[in-house]
Parts: sequence; C-alpha cells; structure tokens
Amino acid sequence: MASEAKVFKLSEVADHNKSKGEDKTIWIVIHDKVYDITKFLDEHPGGEEILIENAGTDSTEAFEDVGHSSDAREMMDQYYIGEVHDDDKTGSKDTGAKSWSSSQAVAEEESSWSSWMVALIMALAASFLYRYLFVKE
Repeated sequence: MASEAKVFKLSEVADHNKSKGEDKTIWIVIHDKVYDITKFLDEHPGGEEILIENAGTDSTEAFEDVGHSSDAREMMDQYYIGEVHDDDKTGSKDTGAKSWSSSQAVAEEESSWSSWMVALIMALAASFLYRYLFVKE
C-alpha cells in the first residue's frame, strides 16, 4: 500500500461499475478501502457475476458474509487503490478471517449425538406403544 493513499468519494466509486466494453472498470469498497478489481474478475473463485453485482458499492457486508479466507484478504492488497473520503466512511474494521474453534465443533458433535439419541428413544417408544395397542396375541 502506498504511503499517500488516494481518497475517493463513494459517488466516484459508483462510477466504476462497467463490466463490458473498452471502458470496463470495477471498483468496490471493503472496510472503507477502495479496490480496483477489474483485472481480478476472471480469477475470482466465486465467479465474476457477484463482483459485477457489487461493483461501485460498499461491499463490506457481502464480503464478510461469505467468510473469505486470510489468503483472500492478503490478495486484496494488490488491488488496493485508496481510501474512502471521511464523509462516506462507515468505520467498519477488518477483524480477519472467521475461525472455527474446537469448542464450536464439540458443541455441534454433542448436539448431533443427542439428537440421534432422542430419535432412537422416540422410535422405541412408538414401537412398544404400537405393539401394546394393536398387536393381539
């Protein structure tokens, strides 16, 4: 990143949403930073459509909702072109890639195990009830 970052108004970023032709240009804003991702369109693993759909806008929420990896976040540096003007800043901060701790995995594992146990007990109870009410000896 350059020491003297260029500053862009959101209205300027909004002008860069052209996905076809010679003046093709796609800019997005993530965490108050402006990125020119025009050359990245063909490389994006999720396809260029989602990038074009978010072109010229603050795409922070869409970017974070997907849960991009730390590698993807590092890759963004090469497309960085400046900052959002202070009047347009949202103040969002990049907290890094989402991580799945072992405690969440254990909680999911326990939940899965207990749901199978409940289903098994209900099946057995239904079986005994059926035999008691409908089977004549």
